[in-house]
Amino acid sequence: MTDRLVTVFGGSGFVGRYVVRALLATGARVRIAARHPGEGWYLKTQGGLGQTQFIAADITRADSVARALHGATAAVNLVGTFGGDLNAVHVEGARHIGAAAAAAGCAAVVHVSAIGADPASASRYGSTKGAGEAAVAAAFPGATILRPSTIFGREDQFINRFADLIATLPVVPVIRGGAKFQPIYVADVADAVVAALGDPAGPKNAYAGKTYEVGGPEVFTMAALNRWIADATGRTKRFVAMPDPVAGAMASLTGWLPGAPMTRDQWIMLQSDAVVTGADGLRALGVVPTPLEAVADGWLVRYRRHGRFAEAKG
Repeated sequence: MTDRLVTVFGGSGFVGRYVVRALLATGARVRIAARHPGEGWYLKTQGGLGQTQFIAADITRADSVARALHGATAAVNLVGTFGGDLNAVHVEGARHIGAAAAAAGCAAVVHVSAIGADPASASRYGSTKGAGEAAVAAAFPGATILRPSTIFGREDQFINRFADLIATLPVVPVIRGGAKFQPIYVADVADAVVAALGDPAGPKNAYAGKTYEVGGPEVFTMAALNRWIADATGRTKRFVAMPDPVAGAMASLTGWLPGAPMTRDQWIMLQSDAVVTGADGLRALGVVPTPLEAVADGWLVRYRRHGRFAEAKG
C-alpha cells in the first residue's frame, strides 16, 4: 500500500481514528476528510512526515467531495449520523462519494454501513443506510460494503454509556433486555476496511462489489451485556426490565430532546437483532475477531469505585 493515497471521509471520528492508523501502518498515505479536520490533527503523530493530509469536506456537497478525492486512489466512507438530515448524509453523501471516486479513477471504495440497513426498514436510520448502500453501488459498482454490528472501543458511546449508568444509578433500567447484539471491536472494523480495499498490486480486488456483515465473536442480549459490564466494573446492581410500552412511550415523548437517552428511531431499531446472518464477514476478510473481555478492562477500569485500585467485586 506504500504511496497509495486513500481519502477517509469521517477520518477524525471514533472509527476513523482506527482506520487511519491501520492504513498508515501499511505505508499508505491518508487524506482525512472531515467537516472540521482540525479535530483529527492528533493523528499526525501516527504516521511519517507527509504521510497524513487533512482537508475540509462536507459529503452532502458534491463539489466538496470531488476536491477531497482529487488524486486519490481509493476512498473510505465512515460518515453516519442518528440526527439531522439522514437522507442527505446517508444517501446523497454516499452517492457523491461513489460518483466522485469513479470520476477520479479510484481503484476501490469501501462504504461502512450497518447491520439492519434496508430501504424498507421501519427506522429512519436503517432505511437511509439501506438506500445509501444502493446509491454508492450504483455510482461505483465495485464498492465494497461493510455492515458492522454495534462497534465498541475505548472512545465509544455504547459500552461507556452503559458503564456510566451502572456506576451512577442505584437501580438500572434495562430497555429491550432480550435484544441481541454482536459487538465488534473498532480495531477489527479498521482491519476489515483495510482488507476490503484489496491489494493494489493484484490483478483484481476479490472483495469488490460485495457486501459483508461483520460482528465480534460473542452474541449478547441487552440484559446480559449490562450484567457483564457490572461484573467487569466491580458493581453489584439491581437491574429492572422496563416494559416495552413504557420504553416506547418514553422514546416517543422525550427522544427529540437534546441528550435524551434514546430516540424513537433508536427504539425502533432495537426491535431487530444486530447480529450477523449468513457468512462470517470477518473470516472472509481474514480478520480474527477480538473478544470484548480481551480489551475492555483497559478503559472500563475508570468506572470502578476506586479505579484500578478497586477490589474485583464491590
